[in-house]
Amino acid sequence: MRAKSFAYLLCGLPRLVRKVQAVRYSAVSAHVEAARMIKRYSDHAANERTFLAWVRTAIAVMAFGFVIERFDLFLQIAAPQIALKQIAPHGQRFANAAGLAFIGIGVVMIVIAGMRFVRTTKAIETDDVVPSSGERFDLALAALISLLGVSLFLYLARAVMPAV
Repeated sequence: MRAKSFAYLLCGLPRLVRKVQAVRYSAVSAHVEAARMIKRYSDHAANERTFLAWVRTAIAVMAFGFVIERFDLFLQIAAPQIALKQIAPHGQRFANAAGLAFIGIGVVMIVIAGMRFVRTTKAIETDDVVPSSGERFDLALAALISLLGVSLFLYLARAVMPAV
């Protein structure tokens, strides 16, 4: 009987060693994972997603500005054939200025997004209550972009539509 139990012990020993190693590895890896976790990770991840959304929006605004700035080339070719008239030179200057304004707004948006990202990161790390920066700047930026959009609409309506 003793030989049988000794043989069983030898056969079962590798499984037992593997189980002990697995338990010890999981305990060590859990400790290492807890040490590597970022404090308030979800807040930092939300802050980073917000920053990246601002950057994407700024890139889109800059690309739109570039398209507007170059759109006068399209109007020079298409407008005379559509409306049978030439575009006024002051209209081309307006399109160039509006395009550059959109590009400038995009650059300013990226700078402000970076400043907000850093400020919010510091606010997340502190245990103190930090007041919100408010939404006034966001509303002012939206109003400025809306005004530029309306002025572009009026410019294109005047440049493309025939005079009545």
